[in-house]
Amino acid sequence: MKRILKVAAAALAVALVAAAPAWAGKKTDTLNMAYDQAPESVDPYFNNVRIGVILGATVWDTLLYRDPVTHEYKGQLARSWKQVDDRTLEFELRQGVKFHNGEDFDADSVVYTLNYVADPANKAVTQQNVQWIQRVEKVDRYKVRVISKEPFPAAKDYLATTLAIHPAKYYKEVGPKGMNAKPVGSGPYKVVEHVPGKSITLEKFDGYFKESPRTQPKIGKVRIRFIPDRQTQMAEVLSGGEDFIMHVPKDQAEKLQTVPHLQVVSGNTMRIVFLQMNTLDGGPAPQLKDPRVRKAIAHAIDREAILKNIVGGGGEILQTICTPSQVGCTHEGAPVYKYDPALAKKLLAEAGYPNGFELDIHAYRERNQTEAIINYLQAVGIKAKLNFMQYAAMRDQVRGNKTALVHQTWGSNLVNDTSASTPVYYGGGADDVTRNPQVSELLNKGDHTVDLKARTDYYKKALNLIAENAYSVPLWSLPVYYVATKEVNFRPYSDELPRFWEMSWK
Repeated sequence: MKRILKVAAAALAVALVAAAPAWAGKKTDTLNMAYDQAPESVDPYFNNVRIGVILGATVWDTLLYRDPVTHEYKGQLARSWKQVDDRTLEFELRQGVKFHNGEDFDADSVVYTLNYVADPANKAVTQQNVQWIQRVEKVDRYKVRVISKEPFPAAKDYLATTLAIHPAKYYKEVGPKGMNAKPVGSGPYKVVEHVPGKSITLEKFDGYFKESPRTQPKIGKVRIRFIPDRQTQMAEVLSGGEDFIMHVPKDQAEKLQTVPHLQVVSGNTMRIVFLQMNTLDGGPAPQLKDPRVRKAIAHAIDREAILKNIVGGGGEILQTICTPSQVGCTHEGAPVYKYDPALAKKLLAEAGYPNGFELDIHAYRERNQTEAIINYLQAVGIKAKLNFMQYAAMRDQVRGNKTALVHQTWGSNLVNDTSASTPVYYGGGADDVTRNPQVSELLNKGDHTVDLKARTDYYKKALNLIAENAYSVPLWSLPVYYVATKEVNFRPYSDELPRFWEMSWK
């Protein structure tokens, strides 16, 4: 960490005394962006890393669109919609919309896409986003019905944010692998080059339909390079090799604020950060099966200090595992584990570990935060060895019962409903490493109860049980620092989604 900061500081010093670089991006009408995680697939249903969500929202359209400021639903691929009964939504579709390959959009696109990804046999990675769908029916060429297995009050939010629509004919021919190799959507940008693991280049789609609630794209091309090393990203944006980066660590972002040709913008997001603790039989750290050990870990971490000194940017401390803005999220009645290293040591001794123990901690981003957590654990005798890797590899380790502590972050795939956060990790699915049946049942009832008061009560009981058992350590909401050339007009949003179609050159 010190070496990285020294290099960044040195690069910054050079930038401050040099003339502002000639920004190639504006000259060629290409926004150059660097990102640290490469998606395992560009198909929105077969990855759940943030850059995949960004690409999904840029290259594809959804039936509905949720305004990022007012949260109002508007028609996107759907012209209108109505609730037929507790389980059925009917959509009148837009006519005249074309996919990037020239294929017509119609009911077949919706029916084939959603039925395909909702079928567990097709193994969509984002299964939690589609498992509520029973079937999608074609009424006529421009009318469909989406039918849920049970009443699912969050359906419109999923259909407005994360359920991209593919061209049926093309998707039938090529499947998810072909969609990753040569993506085809109907969104404001089309993919013109994809080098897996290296880069992806987007070009504005001149045929984007004018009735969309999204603006027509202004910048000609967007080129995203996947650069895992933050140090290299910093050097690139300082030299003018990149026009836009995000998730910049607080200390480095603050240094860049003094660079004349750059702008630094930060804001809180829907993304939550937490420590996930594996209590399953056969896990690599049986110590975590003891609730005293889990509570000791919670008391060992000074969340306020890490938030203030490392996270910054408007983040807030969490008390439960959900995004505070989400429908149904509450921390009422949940126990709070305040920073108390003496109590942590006492609990460890009571559990039979007066000298602490060793275990692994897995992480995939915000390494400086993980390292701070490790230092706090070390102070009470828990020696945590860091395994830092790409998200897909870490997720597979979690699902294979091969992780002990995991430094997780979760942005809910843009969905502003508790069903998109807590149940992913505690609802009995592939990412649940506690498998408490009572918690799972309560979350399931919350997911499928229409009455808001009753929904919130189910979620409250589940969230309190998670907290009482200290199955995880809620940490903070994660603000994002964006750094861009001053030649770029852009606006950050709480859903952590750069809207390339709104960006322009000054």
